[in-house]
Amino acid sequence: MAALEKVLERIDDNQEQALARLFQLLAIKSVSTDPAYTDDCVKAGQFLVDQLQELGFEAGLRPTAGHPIVVGKAKAARPDVPHVLFYGHYDVQPADPLELWQTPPFEPRLAEPEPSHKIIVARGATDDKGQLMTFVEACRAFKETGDFPCNITILFEGEEESGSPSLPGFLAENKAELKADLALICDTGMWDRKTPAITTMLRGLVLEEVVIHGATRDLHSGMFGGAVVNPIHVLSKIIADLHDAEGHVTLPEFYEGVTELPKDVAKQWRELPFDEHHFLKDVGVSIPVGEKDRSVLEMIWSRPTCDVNGIIGGYTGKGSKTVLPAQASAKFSFRLVGQQKPEKVAESFRAFVLERLPADCKAEFISHGASPALQLPFSSEVLSRARRALQAEWGKEAVLAGSGGSIPIVGAFKQDLGMDSLMVGFGLDDDRAHSPNEKYELSSFHKGTRSWARILNALAL
Repeated sequence: MAALEKVLERIDDNQEQALARLFQLLAIKSVSTDPAYTDDCVKAGQFLVDQLQELGFEAGLRPTAGHPIVVGKAKAARPDVPHVLFYGHYDVQPADPLELWQTPPFEPRLAEPEPSHKIIVARGATDDKGQLMTFVEACRAFKETGDFPCNITILFEGEEESGSPSLPGFLAENKAELKADLALICDTGMWDRKTPAITTMLRGLVLEEVVIHGATRDLHSGMFGGAVVNPIHVLSKIIADLHDAEGHVTLPEFYEGVTELPKDVAKQWRELPFDEHHFLKDVGVSIPVGEKDRSVLEMIWSRPTCDVNGIIGGYTGKGSKTVLPAQASAKFSFRLVGQQKPEKVAESFRAFVLERLPADCKAEFISHGASPALQLPFSSEVLSRARRALQAEWGKEAVLAGSGGSIPIVGAFKQDLGMDSLMVGFGLDDDRAHSPNEKYELSSFHKGTRSWARILNALAL
């Protein structure tokens, strides 16, 4: 603990210099999707390589078909410590529309919107340069006061904001080098400005498209309507049958593999200051739908879903056209949790559709991808240590949050490298990621750095 206190003191003493280093990185226009900024992406990657080498990492820029990937490695003095892989990305979203920025997006500044509340404003401040630099600065404090507590590999990519096209191949080619005991990911957020969070679960996804075919051509609804099957009617009935009156999905065995939350986690969620009415009102609705025996937080974090994302059929232009369409189609998404198997959900859905087809109708199925849900076990010792470390720093118990969406890199680490991921970030919902006037709380940057120091120390104990 004495060694940790020295590390934390060094982080506190280095705040001004750490902010200056972050500002240097934020000033680099590393927009990955625009070829005009290719040189800037290389410059950002090289800046991080230089930072890591300064800390004693063996680091370099690895070429890919797109923007280079930063890889750095450092060993702890002790032989019996875990090996962690830390992931972040140095690329940023385009800053457009520029006219909505209060100051130029690549001229980082410190603002004080209210007394004693300071924020860092720049493109990439929260997504993801400010976040990844919390870990780099934690490593700096360890190096300047002693040794690294864990064996550390760092992976910073430069294409996350443009779909990470080079990353799968890079992971496949470098499996042995990148394999570690645990992945650490910073591209997540806190519950609120003073309450840390650990994202413990990510929902999986099944994407299906269905085309219902009827007659051989579009028909005059006056001459054939009522006598010939209408694919839109068929599709509408199928969609209506997918949920019961209580909001449950009706696919056979759909809930197989769905587990209940541990009692302590369920209790924590119930006690969170989450206003369901305000959450819904913000998007112009007032009544939650879905499973009637579940809270809104449960529905968006830990329950599986079935949604229709688009419907096409018949005449959709201006005015009217009395047509009986030859086909109708819809796109569906299923969010998965726990141990639900994507392939089994897809098979069940297709059988469900086929069972409801009337004579003279055929169904065509198109898959748009599938991935399983991911979860760090609630009984994990890693999770327990991280929770204690965050509580020591923030004075509050960390929220064990779920995520309604998916983070592809977490799936890649699990499937390709066999690693679980500890997802701890310090962004906030109002950080305006991807929007003009993006910001990152100064407290997130400072205490986020201290948090990573505590977590690394806890993992090594």
